[in-house]
Amino acid sequence: MLAGSATNVVFGLLRMAVLLAALESSPSGRIAGYDVAATVTYVWLGQGLLSFVVLWGDTALADRIRSGDVVVDLYRPWDLQWALAAEDLGRAAYCAVTRLVPPVLVGALLFPFRWPTPERWPVFVVSAVLAVLVSFGMRFLVNVSTFWLMDNRGVVALYGVGTSILCGLTVPLDFFPEWARFVLWFTPFPGVVQGPIDVFIGHGPLWTTVGHQVFWVVALFLGGKLALARAVRRVVVQGG
Repeated sequence: MLAGSATNVVFGLLRMAVLLAALESSPSGRIAGYDVAATVTYVWLGQGLLSFVVLWGDTALADRIRSGDVVVDLYRPWDLQWALAAEDLGRAAYCAVTRLVPPVLVGALLFPFRWPTPERWPVFVVSAVLAVLVSFGMRFLVNVSTFWLMDNRGVVALYGVGTSILCGLTVPLDFFPEWARFVLWFTPFPGVVQGPIDVFIGHGPLWTTVGHQVFWVVALFLGGKLALARAVRRVVVQGG
């Protein structure tokens, strides 16, 4: 936990230096509505959300599918998808204290920072929880693909690389060309990182952002349930 928080801070300093240099090169000192305070907040909140929502590295279910241990999970009297979602929410609650708060405090104490207005705080909390669920929905589908691929490490690697860019972690999505922003907001990716940040700093339409997240939570959970239902038909257990 300590090592992860320290790493987040170091990379936060590097990302902030790059983006602030980009702002300095702009005649107005702003890019796509982002001034220094908004950019600093974007960087440090993004560093905190990185582990909170788990953008990559979640292969627990895929590993159990490859080993065959998933059969034990399927025998248990629970809904596997909802059980894993509940576990992920518990993990996120822990990370909110240990991985989300520290980078935000570093940014707020050392640099210009933009705090949300009082009425936005509860909406941000809701948006952050929805971001975890959107991320879980996508990660669940990536992991379930192991039922067909047997080894989905290639899919996991592509997902990790693509998500960093498409969710708004590398640079704000408003830095993208207009056509790219239009296309991306029809995907679930912005709801993982860019959405909660927009709610926090007051950038963009509030309820449209939250509505986008709600839609994709429902769509991804339904897609995951359908994929799991089809996948279990392929499960073969030898012996026992």
